[in-house]
Amino acid sequence: MNAPATPPRDPAARRVLIATLVLLVAVTAALVVWQPGRPDRGTLPGAGRDVSFALQSADGPVRLADFRGQVGVVYFGYTFCPDVCPTSLATLGAALGSLSAAELARVQPFFISVDPARDTPEQLKNYSRFFHPKLLGLTGSPEAIADVARRYGVYYAAQTPAAGDTGYSVDHTSVLYLIGPDGSLAGQLPHGTPPAEVAAALRRLLAAS
Repeated sequence: MNAPATPPRDPAARRVLIATLVLLVAVTAALVVWQPGRPDRGTLPGAGRDVSFALQSADGPVRLADFRGQVGVVYFGYTFCPDVCPTSLATLGAALGSLSAAELARVQPFFISVDPARDTPEQLKNYSRFFHPKLLGLTGSPEAIADVARRYGVYYAAQTPAAGDTGYSVDHTSVLYLIGPDGSLAGQLPHGTPPAEVAAALRRLLAAS
């Protein structure tokens, strides 16, 4: 979960921060060696339940059902997040970058905003593609976001800004949710999972389909 913090207002500073995190995660990915015998990190209680959604991207409506047959990975966050989201998305991007072209063609990553008041579809598109070209940024009405978050068991809450401050942070669950080819919840990976483990978890789902 995010600790309350004031997101950087300077877009240039945010870009530098994100670029630094991406570089650090990429270096970590190169150093971490996946151990095939190591058990998967966390089987999600309620795995197999319906986690379908119908949200909005910059290029039009998106339904999880549109990607049936592919392995999905979902992350909930927001573009003004100062640290946790960029780190998690950089990890996901590094994991996706380690997949072969054939594997990547069968994986669809999603970034769902928990800050629909500020995260426009176009802003989400620009932010998401910084981490990986396939990462699809999604938003919707507050009611739609609340419904999707409930399906996944995601907690989020906007913090009250300090007096005179126009910015605010959003506390939220930081987990990568894995979606099987049948469109149901298959598992989860906690914040801090190395890119090699994320890639290995995706490959296991691909191999099982």
